[in-house]
Amino acid sequence: MSEACILLVEGDILIRTPLAEYLRECGYRVVEAAAASEARELLVHGTIPVDIVMIAVSAEERSGFELATWVRSNTPGCEVVLAGTLAKAAQKAGDLCEEGPALGRPYDHKFVLEHIKRLMAARQRDKSDK
Repeated sequence: MSEACILLVEGDILIRTPLAEYLRECGYRVVEAAAASEARELLVHGTIPVDIVMIAVSAEERSGFELATWVRSNTPGCEVVLAGTLAKAAQKAGDLCEEGPALGRPYDHKFVLEHIKRLMAARQRDKSDK
């Protein structure tokens, strides 16, 4: 089995780049997007199937939440991980994800990795149960 492909949607290059590199070092394929519009374009026209979309969200900007909603509706089997820092963003994230926001910023790279591993293990269990 090849490793999962993660689409990392984070506008701050100083946050996105080190996390992307860390995940690559851990064996994951990582595609980076600076904005929701770029991420959507990659999901629609990209050549690599994406398993997980990790989206930085904030209460001031709706595009991350809109992207999460779009991914859930248009890319079956693709997991969505929301990450943010504001309480209002967390409340909105809770409406989109069963477990609420999974990650906070600044990112603890090891925590992100463990969360991704849990998502992929659950996905494998679901596939083997079918």
